Amino acid sequence: MGEQAVTGAGGTPAPEAVPDATGDDAAAATDSGEPTPAPGATTAGMTADGRPAGSAEVPGAGMNADAGGAGSPRELTADLVAGPGGVMTDEVGVVTGELTLRTSYADGQVRLSVQYKDADEWYAVTGGSAELAEPAGLDAVHAVAVALLHRPEG
Repeated sequence: MGEQAVTGAGGTPAPEAVPDATGDDAAAATDSGEPTPAPGATTAGMTADGRPAGSAEVPGAGMNADAGGAGSPRELTADLVAGPGGVMTDEVGVVTGELTLRTSYADGQVRLSVQYKDADEWYAVTGGSAELAEPAGLDAVHAVAVALLHRPEG
């Protein structure tokens, strides 16, 4: 879906109109005649105008809808096949073959660890920890780590 330009008289852009959630615009916003609910936890993080809503607690989920809150533990995993030379770990040296990568975030630090696929033991990837100011950056760090380590064709 693309954006369309809305013009007023003389071809100049029309000012944005924000519906009045309690007035006549509210009744016109729905076919049923019921007023549109005010933005909040029921909006799934978005408002009717497409702008992100403020952070909303998700009851029972143990997290915030925006990023789990600052400093809260979070982790992502991905299965991969190590390239030539494998992945160097602090505990056991090089590991090769089918592995699972775990990218975790806690207390302002991101850490990479690997395990042989379906094994119990995790090994710290050598050089695989760093400060990470925003937990939202974990997805990008994980994507880069997978891209660097997953080399099924060598």
